[in-house]
Amino acid sequence: MSVLKLKGWGIKMNILLAFAPFIVFVIIERAVGVLEGLAAGAIVSAGLVLRDWISPERRVKLMETGTFVLFAGLTLYAPMVDGESWTISEARLRVDTGLLFIILLTLALRRPFTLAYAREKEPEYVWKARSFARMKYAIAAAWALAFAVMAATDALLVYRPQLPQGIAIAVTLAALAGAMKFTAWYRDRMWATTSR
Repeated sequence: MSVLKLKGWGIKMNILLAFAPFIVFVIIERAVGVLEGLAAGAIVSAGLVLRDWISPERRVKLMETGTFVLFAGLTLYAPMVDGESWTISEARLRVDTGLLFIILLTLALRRPFTLAYAREKEPEYVWKARSFARMKYAIAAAWALAFAVMAATDALLVYRPQLPQGIAIAVTLAALAGAMKFTAWYRDRMWATTSR
């Protein structure tokens, strides 16, 4: 396996790790309850922020900080508005929409969340290249699209609760798998064209 492929795998794993609070939220929410899932998401995201803050090789990232604010805020907000009675679709709609907003915010600030991970793995001359930045915008946009599809599905299930919850599971898995596949494919394609 080439050095570039190993670096690419590490960046993909770091991006996937950024979504760990979401994954933990879904698991705990289904097994225990909405409030517990939100709190678990807040704890995991706090751990990621703390890891980046104390590590000399890492920087605190907007994605992890935003995810912590989202989960902590929803954990505090839910009991005030009887959030324990939120359906799974209502809770997921709030979380998926929040994560979509965070990704869109990183794009609007011209700091796509994917670039922060690349900066930890690539030398400065690589991540300052225009083609590299374009690649990171495209990958962040793919993740935004995945969360937009998931939020739209959650909204559909909120307004059509008679539909099976399995739809949300299938769409979530397909959207996340699609974003991961696109990340790998587009990165490999860009590296192949720039290394010619």
